[in-house]
Amino acid sequence: MTRIDADFRKQLEGYSLATAEITYHLPDAHGILQTYLWQDYDEAPRFPRLRKFLEFWQRELEGPLHSVRVCHCRLLGAREVRLVGTELTLH
Repeated sequence: MTRIDADFRKQLEGYSLATAEITYHLPDAHGILQTYLWQDYDEAPRFPRLRKFLEFWQRELEGPLHSVRVCHCRLLGAREVRLVGTELTLH
């Protein structure tokens, strides 16, 4: 039995690869900014996974957020998927 890759399945379900550049203040030196990159498959334009991560950040981490810049790319669209009637396996 063939197992479908979880990331590929997410793309078929409409998820896209989202990258967030999170800029935050250092906890001990609020005048200094640091950058953290977050990347996961998420649903544009609402980005529920990113929102959940940012809520965790604000609740659990000490570095206050300065800004978040998001970009996403749909890696697989419906026009790129087609059904195959026959599968041939070579040993």
